[in-house]
Amino acid sequence: MTAEAQTAAPRLTLERVFASPDLAGPQPQALRLSPDGTLLTSVRPRADDRSRFDLWALDTRTGAERMLVDSLRTGSGGELSEAAKMQRERDRTLTGKTGILEYDWAPDGRSLLVPVDGELYLADLTGGVRKLDGTKDALNPTISPRGQFIGFVRDQNLWVQPLAGGGAARQLTKDGGGTVHWGEAEFIAQEEMHRRTGYWWSPDDRHLAVARFDEAPVKVFTRAAIGATGTRIFEQRYPAAGTANVLIELHVMRADGSGSVKVDLGSDPDIYLARVDWTPDGKALLVQRENRAQTRLDVLRVDPLTGKSSVLFTENAAAKSWINLSDAYRVMRDGSLLWLSERDGFAHLWRLDKGRWTQLTKGPWVVTDLVGVDEDRGRVYFMANKDSVLEQQLYALDLKGGAITRLTEAGWFNRVTADGGAKRFVVTRSNPDQPPQIYLADADGKRLAWVNENRVEGAHPYAPYLAAHQPVRFGTVKAADGKTDLQWQMVTPKLEPGKRYPVFFQHYGGPGPQNVVRNWKMPLVQQLVARGWIYFEVDNRGSANRGVAFESAIWHALGSVEVADQAAGAAYLKTLPFVDAKRIATFGWSYGGFMSLKMIEADQGLYAASVSGAPVTDWRLYDTHWTERYMGDPRVDKAAYDASRAVIDPLKITTPLMLMHGMADDNVFLDNSTEVAARMQAANVPFEMMFYPGKAHGAARDIHVWTTIEAFLDRHVGAGAR
Repeated sequence: MTAEAQTAAPRLTLERVFASPDLAGPQPQALRLSPDGTLLTSVRPRADDRSRFDLWALDTRTGAERMLVDSLRTGSGGELSEAAKMQRERDRTLTGKTGILEYDWAPDGRSLLVPVDGELYLADLTGGVRKLDGTKDALNPTISPRGQFIGFVRDQNLWVQPLAGGGAARQLTKDGGGTVHWGEAEFIAQEEMHRRTGYWWSPDDRHLAVARFDEAPVKVFTRAAIGATGTRIFEQRYPAAGTANVLIELHVMRADGSGSVKVDLGSDPDIYLARVDWTPDGKALLVQRENRAQTRLDVLRVDPLTGKSSVLFTENAAAKSWINLSDAYRVMRDGSLLWLSERDGFAHLWRLDKGRWTQLTKGPWVVTDLVGVDEDRGRVYFMANKDSVLEQQLYALDLKGGAITRLTEAGWFNRVTADGGAKRFVVTRSNPDQPPQIYLADADGKRLAWVNENRVEGAHPYAPYLAAHQPVRFGTVKAADGKTDLQWQMVTPKLEPGKRYPVFFQHYGGPGPQNVVRNWKMPLVQQLVARGWIYFEVDNRGSANRGVAFESAIWHALGSVEVADQAAGAAYLKTLPFVDAKRIATFGWSYGGFMSLKMIEADQGLYAASVSGAPVTDWRLYDTHWTERYMGDPRVDKAAYDASRAVIDPLKITTPLMLMHGMADDNVFLDNSTEVAARMQAANVPFEMMFYPGKAHGAARDIHVWTTIEAFLDRHVGAGAR
């Protein structure tokens, strides 16, 4: 691109980054094919409000699109229940969004169940919408597999209502209330286990498996949700590390609530109910039972008529490691099981058939998802980083010959879903120069039609800024151990000879995400670059998709190798002739906020300034399932917890610091930041602080957060070349 073109391009501002429409262009979400494959439905943001979504349908035969349900015309505008709000907060993809975010197709393809503003509606394909009476504040609504019933949770009990005929809803469970919940996923399951529901229909609609949990043993924390016009006090049962979890049970009952039996989950009550699935023939349940230490996962085969269980097999963690839960498994028609396991050091697909295991994929790469299975063709479709650690691609595995074929194009980061028979696929892809595109593909990966080509041209929201768009560079740097390769990504302004630039050094650092990938980046990155910052990020040891040894380096030592690896990234930056070594600023949120504090305490003088958002400052304050997976039990491993505290010696915090937190955060309680603030104040250590009334853990999506960060860094570091 020419210098003239760059000069002519408008400057990207924070105001435009956070305004509507979204700079990434129209982004359909929750894409699903209708049962007959003729419609592809999705929820889409309104042109004038990027946070409110409506339900749309695309005809896969003609390409014609139409709005099925207008959330403004359908919804009551009522406020969601507190339970619904918290469910959305725990599903990070739904935070800050309103309108229609979820829906469920009826099996006959003639109607859809649509929650709007806390009530349930039944929509047909002609635009008709009917409100279902008695569903106010319904949670976790579903249509049963054969379409006879609607299930939902209300007032902590499970309800079932006939889909046709207008019959009244029947309450299946009776003692829900107080600390007892039926059909819901407990806090830990929602927040950390990626289990969003607590009930499961049998394939023939005749039975349901229903979880019952009692929060009575869980410690009560008083959480103040401090808002702009007042404070609400919540007595929240929060299972902090080393304290009691809920008491969990699993029951099986008929669709009318009769014939209930309790499932035998074993003699140890201190377990996690990780996953529940019916076999395709409905004759058994497969229940995943995880021990408290998360080093063993038992897959139980359960007789739904009696509740009796037996251990089908056990998955054990490697030494000084843990079990990573997954949804990448499938029961086949012949009774065999496809299963994702890390038993050889990398996540790969295995098959269990008549008691014998066969490894289906192998190598120093990882399978990240099981997309679909075409049993008639003998093909398994999965996502993996087989060809590049920076990319997620769709692959097909021939079950008979073992051949693996890549079906998506190199140079892209993909997310893929399939129809029930794995005949057609919805592919969402992006790269650093192209915001997400969506297309429909056949079973051989051939693109059949664009769903959202999203080309950055013409009236596309990002088109005016494309001329100034700077490319993302990728590379590796050695970890602090001197031998492990770490992936990094960098975006620089147009470099002027002899000039040196400050660095906005972003980090997460914790287990779970992989951030350095070849995908579309938030336009906020380009806004920072437009102001003269170099954007830099490195995935340290402990991050995902590099194998068990790479991830397990943080075992019982959070805030150790990650901090050292980030310092190795900073040391690399200092070797670059265009980097101002005295102007490297760090930023992180959540685990990244914890890292910000650990980094400036460990390496005084290395960083010019630091922003710590919503940090966990003492892992004893965080929840059981996440924390104990990596750190063990604080009642046993006290020394590890002491060493992992965010600020051990306040006097070592000599770097200019901005501490930020949402004042209604129910995930990382505000106590984490106020505890550090009090200790630093007691030690007379200067720092700056900005807390957000009414904001939860997703407060970083607020423009004020970024105007505050920008002003703080301007004071202490300074943007632009020198």
